[in-house]
Amino acid sequence: MTHPFTITPELTTHFEDIEAITQLIFGPGMYARAAYRLREGVPHEPHLSYVALRDSKVIGSVRQTQILIGDQPALLLGPLGVLPDFKNKGIGKALMQTAIIAAKGNFAAGGANMILLVGDHAYYAPFGFRQVPQNHIVMPRPVDLGRTLVLELEDNALAKNSGVARPFQS
Repeated sequence: MTHPFTITPELTTHFEDIEAITQLIFGPGMYARAAYRLREGVPHEPHLSYVALRDSKVIGSVRQTQILIGDQPALLLGPLGVLPDFKNKGIGKALMQTAIIAAKGNFAAGGANMILLVGDHAYYAPFGFRQVPQNHIVMPRPVDLGRTLVLELEDNALAKNSGVARPFQS
């Protein structure tokens, strides 16, 4: 079955549409969330961020941002969002798979060895994400530990990445 959408790298021309989708899905409360605090003031990685297009309209997106956990680089995945009219059509999953493949390629080129996100374990577990052990990573704001998830791109990456999660400042 061919998908009625295309996944493509994010371009600057997509920014406005992505922001509109993010606001629609997460609302103004997103600014108080721990994951947002890690992204605040730090640009996402365009070469690791993607959009879903249907008839050249942005209908979904996923971004990845470099962060630090302790003194080790990691990627923070999110926000992942799909317009409500296009939910449950495989778009979020396709965006996730594309972002993970890109992160693995980035790791192979010397980049971050794991992806961190805050989200629903049941949704992200099939992609290989697992819950972060208690007190292993300290988030900048309180967060439900059951929703703090990690995907190791390298064996035992989580053992190397522990401590306070904070924005990456170049």
